[in-house]
Amino acid sequence: MTEYTVKLADERGRIQEQIHAAATAEELHSRFTQSGYLVYSVKARSAIGGSSKKKIKLDVFLVFNQQFLTLIKAGLPILGSLDLLARRQKDLGFRAQLEDVTVRVKTGQSLSEAFEAQGTMPVVYTTTLLAGERSGNLEEVLQRFLDFQRVSLTFRKKLKASLIYPAFLIVMVIGLFIFLITFVVPRFADLYNQLGTKLPTLTVWLLQLGQDMQHYGLFVAPVIAGLIWLLMRWTKTEAGNSFVDRVRIATPVLGGVWLKYQVGLFSRTLATLLTGGLPLVPSLETAAKSIESKQIAKAVYNSVETVREGKGLSVSLDETKVFPELAIEMIEVGESTGALPQMLNSVAEFFEEDVQASLAAIMSLIEPLILIGMGLVVVVVLIALYLPIFSLNGVGGS
Repeated sequence: MTEYTVKLADERGRIQEQIHAAATAEELHSRFTQSGYLVYSVKARSAIGGSSKKKIKLDVFLVFNQQFLTLIKAGLPILGSLDLLARRQKDLGFRAQLEDVTVRVKTGQSLSEAFEAQGTMPVVYTTTLLAGERSGNLEEVLQRFLDFQRVSLTFRKKLKASLIYPAFLIVMVIGLFIFLITFVVPRFADLYNQLGTKLPTLTVWLLQLGQDMQHYGLFVAPVIAGLIWLLMRWTKTEAGNSFVDRVRIATPVLGGVWLKYQVGLFSRTLATLLTGGLPLVPSLETAAKSIESKQIAKAVYNSVETVREGKGLSVSLDETKVFPELAIEMIEVGESTGALPQMLNSVAEFFEEDVQASLAAIMSLIEPLILIGMGLVVVVVLIALYLPIFSLNGVGGS
């Protein structure tokens, strides 16, 4: 699929430019012409220096879906609701995508297909729409998706909030160290050069570090920034992402917390899809796509094959040797009682609460450690700088 910039006029004569994806420019031109638009030009974005579509912010996407659901419940047709919300959307990128969805629905595509064609929508969302279209109960499945995303968004905000203060402390430690090395240490170096006395090894090392920072700091900083940028790019590749995921899961304490977070996300996603009426196998495949951890997603994909063979979900997940034993036991109870979606929600709630409690405990230990580290840095620097002065006083006194 290639992205094109389309210049067109609607039925009211308003000229506008929109960004849409299509196999060919002719296909896009035909699509808009059949929908009653006057098409002036269709240009590939690469030819005009364009870029790929940006991912929609989750809060913006949630507001749209809440408004969309409200309009549908009020009796407004789907096409009219999409057209109204597209015109009122302030995010230009999202507005262009909604306009493309509207055009696709006008030309006969289903709602789930139109959103899936954008390439930026969550897989869970398009699958949920598909389940709603098949069951004829779009309003109910949309409401379930909104409930699911609200819980997920609240949980993510709590996680990020718990990391703000430790991150601030780490930045403070780094900033303080740079200030001491680049501003304070050079002044002591000038003083000791004038005195011409023999300096302790610790002081010599610190003064040399200060000089190196002054001379080479402007060259080292861009190199470090470049290495960090390359590392970030590498982690977005398949190999880099898999390596980071393996390290993250293998990390003591934090690896267990990450695993529980992913299991909670998987359980809530699967429960939402099953409640929407989607069969177990496609629900598992969709839930696997929503998991950030490659290792856990691979385990879920492996369990799909055993479920197809007729084994139960709990047995299939247990054979992967990845999921926690408690989650397996709860899922087994849900299967045996015929209340799997409800039990999966219970699994999600349990592990989400466990993750929050574990993070709170870890942060309560990390914050004092960071403060102690900050204090040690200051103490070591001060001792190194004032040690020669203490030595001079001792010599003078004797």
